[in-house]
Amino acid sequence: MALNIRHPAGKSRSLASIVVVLSITLFLTACGTTGFGGLSGSGERRAERFTRDGQHHDAAGVYIGLATNAIGIERDRLTLLAVEQWLDAGDLSRAQRAFASVLRPTSGPLLPIWKTNSAAMSLYRGDADAALSVLEPMSRRPLSLRDRLRVEALRADSWFQKQDPTRAVELMTQRESWLDTAHGIERNRYRLWQGLLFSNPRILRESAQLTTDEQTRGWLTLGSLATSTGQQGVGWSNGIARWREANRGHPALAVIGERETSDQELLDYPRQVALLLPLTGRSAAAGRAIQNGFLGAYFATAREIDDQQSVRIYDVNSAGGASAAYQSAVTDGAEFVVGPLLKSSVTELANDILVPVPVLTLNYIPDDTLAPPGLYQFALAPEDEAASAAVRALGDGHTRAVALVPNNDWGRRVLQSFATELESRGGTLLDHRNYTPDKQDFSNEIEILMGLSGSVQRYRRMRANIDSNLQFDPRRRQDAEFIFLAAAAGPARLLKSQLKFHYSGDLPTYSTSSVNSLDGRSNADLNGIMFADTPWLIDPRPWIRYLPGIYAKHWPEQRRLGRLHAMGYDAYNLIASLYASRGSEMLELDGATGELYLDQQGRIHRRLAWAQFQRGEVVALPEQDVVGGPIQDMTDDGELIAPDAADDAPWDTLQQEL
Repeated sequence: MALNIRHPAGKSRSLASIVVVLSITLFLTACGTTGFGGLSGSGERRAERFTRDGQHHDAAGVYIGLATNAIGIERDRLTLLAVEQWLDAGDLSRAQRAFASVLRPTSGPLLPIWKTNSAAMSLYRGDADAALSVLEPMSRRPLSLRDRLRVEALRADSWFQKQDPTRAVELMTQRESWLDTAHGIERNRYRLWQGLLFSNPRILRESAQLTTDEQTRGWLTLGSLATSTGQQGVGWSNGIARWREANRGHPALAVIGERETSDQELLDYPRQVALLLPLTGRSAAAGRAIQNGFLGAYFATAREIDDQQSVRIYDVNSAGGASAAYQSAVTDGAEFVVGPLLKSSVTELANDILVPVPVLTLNYIPDDTLAPPGLYQFALAPEDEAASAAVRALGDGHTRAVALVPNNDWGRRVLQSFATELESRGGTLLDHRNYTPDKQDFSNEIEILMGLSGSVQRYRRMRANIDSNLQFDPRRRQDAEFIFLAAAAGPARLLKSQLKFHYSGDLPTYSTSSVNSLDGRSNADLNGIMFADTPWLIDPRPWIRYLPGIYAKHWPEQRRLGRLHAMGYDAYNLIASLYASRGSEMLELDGATGELYLDQQGRIHRRLAWAQFQRGEVVALPEQDVVGGPIQDMTDDGELIAPDAADDAPWDTLQQEL
């Protein structure tokens, strides 16, 4: 399988263009690929099979291989078919290179393929108007069925991108009328569903209220429900049951299934929830950020719950501490408690009481403290991020690591987690060094870690023995395959630059979210560093991708606390899952802070998203099974920026305190 490690990591795209990436990637070729009176040989039949199976890279490889042995118009035809498949696979760079080798036909059967490829590339750039300027005239002219289906699909993509989902649904409904196989109809509906999932839930709701067509309204209301709940939690389960009841026989049932929802699934959620947070004192900013995230998820779900659910909020500091706040919540009728936040408060709660009402704390209790039954723990733990770094590096094909960590408790924790995960999976931590974060010069630590000090000593001995100057370039250790760098943004800027100076800039470098300070400054000095972080910030799922912008608009003073918004959002969505599980296994949750799962000790863990600093910007990295190998170190020579106070506040300080 061909490998394109620059997509989508190599270039950041607008959110609007992501709609096209996913919908084109999965569904463009459901109707066939040639339309030239039948397949011409076994090679094309093989490419067609790859296309039907969704193996678009493989199909493109077959087509371009056939094109290399063809001449004239046949070569152009096969090349354009390869371009289609690369577009379907999301491989824009290969598609563009191949497309540039084909001159625009003046007429004939290749012209529609050339035009639709051109329109698809415009959609990748987020330019729906340019795409429609090509597609709209085509839609009014006679076309083969194959070309008609492709044009209409791309028109629908364009209107989804232009935030007009009603028009997109109408086009896809009309497209279905031209399909004569059950498989083709199924793929058409699934493609429409994907477009809805990448739409703004508010626009979907407003559009549903305006349309007079019942089938279109059904699609739009279902899309609004899915995008506002992420197709999970009590809001989704209750909402989907009511939608099925109101839309019997709707074509979308083929996408979501027609299974009836049991009364237990519909009603099994707490009617009164208590939220315990520090809303005064030095941690008030963190408490308010989590509260905002929590209430955002609550209001997104509340409209889908038949019975009223109430949330009561308690300031832990005003209530006299965590235990007192918990007792007040229970006395007031809480059926589930979320909080407290600070580790000291969580420890106090775990040590002082039994848990008559289940509680989800927003931090972990110490490892040597036994959690009472009914106490669950959820934290933005740096240990999860360090473990994720080990998994990512091993998946990229690296097994031997060296590590640089700060000489504090946070550094020791992440190093232990990284080393444990790495070695449990067959990797090796060759060596590590601690550094003092407020220093400016880390030469000594780097030279020892990378074996440069020994190289210098050997040179000095040799020079003394022969009593002559020698040309000399230090040589770093060659057994290390990657670096685990645990650092805040300020020290990381210096460390990355000094690693390069000390002949170690070519080693892949993995880090945690602490390196992503969200301070608005250029990150050119961090270029190449890969790090784990919350999907909310670096790779939002379709159902949450509008939320960070909304929060930033309404609470600009909390712009660097987006991770806590995500934590609050997930904390609310975890309530129904934990309440329904009653101590048994919890279904995994596709959360704003990561993919969430429950261990046997009652701790919620996260699988993180990954990003890389490229050209001073944060660029989301593809999943490893998509990229197929390590991401290249996209280094640029950036201006060396000394750290200042903004680099370590407020997130870095809050993260280590929490």
